[in-house]
Amino acid sequence: VHLVESGGGVVQAGDSLRLSCAASGRTFRSYAMAWFRQTPGKERELIAVLRERDTITYYADSVKGRFTISRDYDKDTVYLQMDSLKPEDTAVYFCADATSSFPLSGARKSDFEFWGQGTQVTVSS
Repeated sequence: VHLVESGGGVVQAGDSLRLSCAASGRTFRSYAMAWFRQTPGKERELIAVLRERDTITYYADSVKGRFTISRDYDKDTVYLQMDSLKPEDTAVYFCADATSSFPLSGARKSDFEFWGQGTQVTVSS
């Protein structure tokens, strides 16, 4: 499956932004889709994950209450609505797709087989 993110940009603290990740070429059912982010010199961290079969979600503590992951199955697209953005949210954001099961709260990069190219989000203070 090919994943393409869009929607990144430069915003001010307190603003909102919505990222999109469109999937194509899918020939199998996904187990979960997720958003990660990464800053220079740091590990890619899980932000939010959505399990397909029941739409159960999990969020990192750093974004809980501010970010929302959602899915449009007709468009095969996953979204990340980001509200009340902070300068520390500045990062490259990646979407990812997993076909095998894992505990949502323990999701790791290695659980996801397919990745997008990333989109930059910059939040100025």
